[in-house]
Amino acid sequence: MTEPRVDRFSGLVGREDELALLDRALQDARKSVGGTVCVTGEPGIGKTRLAGEAITLAREAGMTVLKGRCIATGPAVPYRSLTEALLSLARAGGAPPTDALGPYLPVLGRLVPEWAIGDACDRSPIVLAEAVLRLAAACGRQRGCLLVIDDLHDADVETLAVLEYLAANLALLPVAVVATLRDTPGAAHALADTLAQRGEAGLVRLGRLGAAQVHALTASCLGCPPDGLPVAVSDRVLADSSGIPFTAVELIRGLRAEGRLVHTEDRWQLVGTSRAAIPFTLVRAVEQRAERLGPQTLQLLSAAAVLGRSFPLSVARRCAAPDDHEPAGSLRSAVVDGLLVPDDEHGPDWYAFEHPLTQEALLDRLTPADRAELAARAVTAMNELDPSLPGTWCLLAARLAGQAGDRRTAAVRYLEVARRALAGHGPGTAIAVLHEARSALGPVDGSDIRPPDDAVPAGVRRELLETLLLALADDGRLDRATEVAQQLRRADVEADPGRRVELHVRLAWAAQVAGQWDVGLEQVRAARELLPEGAGARDTAGIDVVEAYLMVSTAEQGRIGRSEQLARRAIEGAEQRGDHALACQAWYAMGFATRGRSLAESDQCFRRTLRMAAESRQVSWHNHGLIGLGSNAWLAEADLDGLHHAHQEAMRTGCVSLAHNVGAMLALDAVLRADFDRATALLDGSRAETERLQLHSVTRYALMVGAVAAAHRARRPQLRAALARFRASGGNESREAPLVLGLAELFCALLEEDHEQAAELAARLAAAVPPDEENYFHLAGSHGLVLLLSVLAGRADWVEVDRITASQAGRMRWNRQFVGLARAVLYGREGRPAEAVAACRAAQTDAVIFPTARHLGLRLVADAAVTDGWGEVRDWLTEAETYFHHSGADAIAVACRSRLRSLGAPVGQRRTGTDRIPAELVALGVTMREYDVFCLLVERVGNKAVAARLQISPRTVEKHIASLIGKTNSATRARLCDFVADFLAAR
Repeated sequence: MTEPRVDRFSGLVGREDELALLDRALQDARKSVGGTVCVTGEPGIGKTRLAGEAITLAREAGMTVLKGRCIATGPAVPYRSLTEALLSLARAGGAPPTDALGPYLPVLGRLVPEWAIGDACDRSPIVLAEAVLRLAAACGRQRGCLLVIDDLHDADVETLAVLEYLAANLALLPVAVVATLRDTPGAAHALADTLAQRGEAGLVRLGRLGAAQVHALTASCLGCPPDGLPVAVSDRVLADSSGIPFTAVELIRGLRAEGRLVHTEDRWQLVGTSRAAIPFTLVRAVEQRAERLGPQTLQLLSAAAVLGRSFPLSVARRCAAPDDHEPAGSLRSAVVDGLLVPDDEHGPDWYAFEHPLTQEALLDRLTPADRAELAARAVTAMNELDPSLPGTWCLLAARLAGQAGDRRTAAVRYLEVARRALAGHGPGTAIAVLHEARSALGPVDGSDIRPPDDAVPAGVRRELLETLLLALADDGRLDRATEVAQQLRRADVEADPGRRVELHVRLAWAAQVAGQWDVGLEQVRAARELLPEGAGARDTAGIDVVEAYLMVSTAEQGRIGRSEQLARRAIEGAEQRGDHALACQAWYAMGFATRGRSLAESDQCFRRTLRMAAESRQVSWHNHGLIGLGSNAWLAEADLDGLHHAHQEAMRTGCVSLAHNVGAMLALDAVLRADFDRATALLDGSRAETERLQLHSVTRYALMVGAVAAAHRARRPQLRAALARFRASGGNESREAPLVLGLAELFCALLEEDHEQAAELAARLAAAVPPDEENYFHLAGSHGLVLLLSVLAGRADWVEVDRITASQAGRMRWNRQFVGLARAVLYGREGRPAEAVAACRAAQTDAVIFPTARHLGLRLVADAAVTDGWGEVRDWLTEAETYFHHSGADAIAVACRSRLRSLGAPVGQRRTGTDRIPAELVALGVTMREYDVFCLLVERVGNKAVAARLQISPRTVEKHIASLIGKTNSATRARLCDFVADFLAAR
């Protein structure tokens, strides 16, 4: 690895090793080995300067540089530093790489307005983090990208969440992240330590400079070579600065300005060395610099220090000189002297202290009374300049009112900031603001709704608590939100019942999203208890629509009908309220509830969702409507046009979770069509991402599809692994559980010719999802495959077949193929071969796009067709044997060959087996028939069971097992089974 050039370090005294480490991180990023480095240290130690040198190195190497700085007022503006970083790219004319960003481009519109596409994009902080990750990676495709986040200790919680996400996912990307932060306790410091412990970030702790380094720094500031500077000068600087670079520079400036450090006879020397006469501390040094600029400038700087490191100049001026007597020269003098710098990122009215220690030093010289007076003046000035208190002004006004002792105003302002954060989809920021309010005002968590002798009205404290509840629910902190809700109920307050109902509704929806349906229904019940007697649809609309969604996940009888009833009432109430978003949500719920009864009626509901969403610009619900229509078309006739269109629109508008949802549905379609390569590509491209984005329901659906894919290829070891992942994700309690049972486990048992296990699974599925009730699990099997098995076993007759044939689920294309075969079997039993053949041909027409299901179905009905004398059984079995042989479904292929032999049909030998037997086993001399036995031993079944499945004698199975024991060097049958399990699991 090439070391950085030594001359690059000449201006950065004492940090050569640290900069070399950052340079290596930049080199690694250019090789697509990304990483994060956190630079920590006390104030003034040189963190920002070191990051600045890294930026210079990156630009010289042609890397894209994105830089943002956090500020103390940051919690009011989520992602402030990231916005600054991305705006620098936009200002430079850098067009976003739309090809690489896909649906994430509109998400970034939350940070860069010109990239926005309406308000439709996903609002999750994790989705935004993925969007930033993709943008940085795209920007670094050619020469790498450096993202610098300065002053991370002032970051909002959302920015910290993004940084944590980036650090965890940079390993294979051309992106380096450098974050600077103080080493004082706090959320940022805790995150840096955590990332370092995980191995996801490097930690660079900057220490103080030693004597030699301070000597070199002093010489550099004075513009002379180190050997031309008396050691006495640098010793004084070291003694009074304690080796802190910023303090050292300020002291050197102060010494020169006061005439105590003079240049005579080509040498620098100190004049007057008594510490008692000149107490060289940083506070005094900064104060003296300010005093030299005049009393007006000192007053301006004092007022600015109270406002914060970054401040609006107009407020500082009014605060410093209420009578407008502060001359413009005061600002100019402070800028020229290097105390203040323009803060262009905030706007032309904003300035900032060049270093945070300057602000802290100025604050130290003020008494508490001085600070309170200046804070009160600042609050008055802000209200006079702009009563709406836009942007960061509102949080600043809250803090200043608290410093001035006006607790009531502070509480009102904190409440406004939190509400704005929630409206801007920043629940984490709202929580942080409310925690700050607690520190400033006392408890707002329900432990004491109104402390004694408190100037803050109980109503305001209650609203702070209610807002905290909303923020916790939006942020997914359901347990904490539930605690706060219970505290609110216990508190002796006179809350508006309507507002409390809305809080319970919000909690119920959060529980629904989190998959905690019982908790959600408890919240629904609590909300209904607060309703007045005789409450109408207008009052219950919010509760009704949430319960409509929750009901479908319960085990209650008639849950689908109850869901539809609730959705209808919610529609009525939403229309009375004029709440378009609630109406869209209710119509969408109605579309789901009616799907099992009538796809045409369901389509009408989804079209109504589309129309209302378009009229009210509810783009997210517009996408939901498209997905609903596309899903219905796919269920009806396996038509993919609607789903493809819905997927494109979700991508275009930045609705990332919806795009992944549709992608998973397309993957299931690919599996059912036996297009396993396409299914794998769709799943591999999204599964890891949905896990990172914490899209739990989509991830679980994708895991279900993965299990179905393994089952349809009769790969039992892969199916076991897929089922374990599905269950670990909570799959057994999910809506996808019946699909796994029917489309995966039952299907695989049939492909393995394990009809005993198949009968058990079919019975479990029928009990879990009875076909006589409308439900959401239309393709699980109760309306198709299970019906066919029941007819073949003699447990179902024409009554059941006709009933399911007439049902909406029975008319869905995937189910029609099995229903048609069931009809064919019944026609054959009645001695009506022509009708049986016609029904079978219709079923095959429906099944033509589902080859695995088509051949399985014909294999299942072959024996009945032979017995009753109808159908072209030999052709079916010959075609099925070829298909299953090439697809690797050995057990059913063997069964087809055996049945063909019993029918007297010529069956070609497939004993070479080199196209199917793994090379490792071919090398051991394993034959085709031995391989058939080998594959079944993973089940650890007895010889009789193996013989029955392969339709050979137990004696023959015993011979094959003995041969396999010898060829695999397995001492016993049990060890052979272990060998088989390990071998197949590794493939």
